[in-house]
Amino acid sequence: MKDFDNIYFVGAGGIGMAALERYFLSRGKKVAGYDRTPSPLTGELASEGVEISFDDSQDAIPQKFRDPLSTLVVRTPAVPDENIPLNFFRNGGFTIMKRSEVLGAVTRDSLALCFAGTHGKTTTSSMAAHILHHGGIGCNAFLGGILGGTYNSNLILSADSPYSVIEADEYDRSFHTLTPHIAVINATDPDHLDIYGTEEAYLESFAHFTELIRPGGSLVLRQGMKLIPRPAEGVAVYTFGRDSGDFHASRIRRTPGRIVFDFIHPGGTISDIELGVPVDINIDNAISALSACWLTGRLTPEIARNAMASYPGVERRFQIHLKQDSPDGKVVIDDYAHHPDELSRSIESVRALYPDRHLTVAFQPHLYSRTRDFAPQFASALSTADAVVLVDIYPAREEPIPGVSSKIIFDRVTASDKVMISKEQFVDTIKNRNFEVLLTVGAGDLNLYVPRLCSLYI
Repeated sequence: MKDFDNIYFVGAGGIGMAALERYFLSRGKKVAGYDRTPSPLTGELASEGVEISFDDSQDAIPQKFRDPLSTLVVRTPAVPDENIPLNFFRNGGFTIMKRSEVLGAVTRDSLALCFAGTHGKTTTSSMAAHILHHGGIGCNAFLGGILGGTYNSNLILSADSPYSVIEADEYDRSFHTLTPHIAVINATDPDHLDIYGTEEAYLESFAHFTELIRPGGSLVLRQGMKLIPRPAEGVAVYTFGRDSGDFHASRIRRTPGRIVFDFIHPGGTISDIELGVPVDINIDNAISALSACWLTGRLTPEIARNAMASYPGVERRFQIHLKQDSPDGKVVIDDYAHHPDELSRSIESVRALYPDRHLTVAFQPHLYSRTRDFAPQFASALSTADAVVLVDIYPAREEPIPGVSSKIIFDRVTASDKVMISKEQFVDTIKNRNFEVLLTVGAGDLNLYVPRLCSLYI
């Protein structure tokens, strides 16, 4: 990559691609790209110096990005092969790399902490990045979400740290390009069956990922997974869990708005870890992140305590948009959960925070294939809410599948209070229901309607 002055991104508006665009800008490269539709993120990238076009004709490609000797092309698998700019570069003899291959090159040149799993990747990798950065250890971190607080970014940069933090995405087997120094696997519940076909193939993909850890590195696995790892000789293997494992929590203390626990690791205990985002699921996420950071040999009790207490959270990961001060005030929380197990844990975490309040869950399924594959499981999770608002499927990269709609989930939901709507009906529907606690869930675009809803109560 050092041989190229210009980097062109096909699918420039994706959150993961944006981190690489900002990374290359920081390295003094000229950066441009194409995306199908504008968004707040593409607007930010343009203001930072990325030339982004929403015209897919080859004439829209800037002249300086038309030389194959000076331009590297980065693509995302979400862009179809017949994409016009992509075909221009392919036919012109350009070097074309997937986003995952670029991240793979980063991991080969650094000591990479790679966080994999069906769920938890974004939160645990962002926690680890915050720990290293806040603790003065530093890292180059490529995150799958916008880290809040003073960061307000999905990228953390360091000019001299040997560490990188990578969200290791199993979609399209992207994580097979990585060379981890420390790998953490948070969960292996089947997902992306449109890619893998079977649970066995999905688990095999994770098993292969464990083979990629460099000798002398470490593997950390959540207890209870079906995965049978295959790390190379010389790779140390550890386990983590809520209550047991080489890394776990003890003396968990919950009070309104606060969660504190002791972090148990192979060398002893770090007492009084307080969560900056105090929701139940973040106990597990913190153990995962702290375990990887402890394995660097650089984590001190002071760094661990200060970093976890100041962790600002990631946009759309249990993000509180509204919390009225009165005891019976309205609460609105948005979460990115889009797998049945994530949905269950998200609902459970809200229940733990507000055990005596009426909970309405608004869910927007993500992908036709995922809805088809997991409709009964989604329905089971949603049935634990007091009221369910089910929104039309967000298709993302997929074309419709005959017979698949939100209704195949809706018909299985056993909650007596349920309704099915379009996303355009969301604000009026929720307003007219006089909700107490609202959880909006999904990886689509329902979150874009949440600020308008909340503005009605401020």
